[in-house]
Amino acid sequence: MINFAGKVALVTGAGQGIGAGIAITLAEYGADVVVNDRSLSDNLLDVVRQIEALGRRALPIAANVADYDQVRDMIARVVREMGRIDILVNNAGIIRRGGLLDHPPEEWEMVLRVNLWGPYHCAREVVPVMIRQGGGTIVNISSIAGKIGDLTSAPSYGASKGGLNAFTKALARELAPHGITVNAVAPHAIETEMSREWPDEKRRQVLATIPLGRMGTVREVAEAVAFLASDGARFITGEVLNINGGSLMD
Repeated sequence: MINFAGKVALVTGAGQGIGAGIAITLAEYGADVVVNDRSLSDNLLDVVRQIEALGRRALPIAANVADYDQVRDMIARVVREMGRIDILVNNAGIIRRGGLLDHPPEEWEMVLRVNLWGPYHCAREVVPVMIRQGGGTIVNISSIAGKIGDLTSAPSYGASKGGLNAFTKALARELAPHGITVNAVAPHAIETEMSREWPDEKRRQVLATIPLGRMGTVREVAEAVAFLASDGARFITGEVLNINGGSLMD
């Protein structure tokens, strides 16, 4: 059974959707959770209330992961107030739509700064903490687009997630001697606020590509993250786990 009692997790982009689900699930398994988003929104504070209702400690921190100085200050505060960081979930991400010629350079840079630079910023500050503790685990939230290219999003999104997959494997090799595992999950077709706005035709097209014949749930992604962060997965590192109902099998 997964048990995170006595452990502290940091989940970025935890104000809604997959990030919120991950934060609450980790708390259900006993972790105290630092929930990060760009602002202390009502959604983020609701996640805090749900975690505290489980009897766990929750610390909300507003920080933009694309800004290294903000990340550095955030990690320093976590260590100061929570004492340690055992689990880092790099979930914060943004997406843009359109093709190459619809996608100006400033948007390309913004997507990569959040989706790829953000995990780098967080890892760079958290890893020394984990090394001092004698171990830890990092789980990056990638996408099917990082493996096969973009489906309906702008090309920067798949590029950022493909880079994140390579970053995951590179860190896994580098940090293994320190007892730190690094993995990623690559979700696709998950029921979130965004996918619930799809027109019926798009939903039918997506479902036609999924052997299991349904959309995935936030909880299913969160459970996979919890497993990869658990003691039961200590011999797994450098993995990019598909969560897509069989639409991609690689």
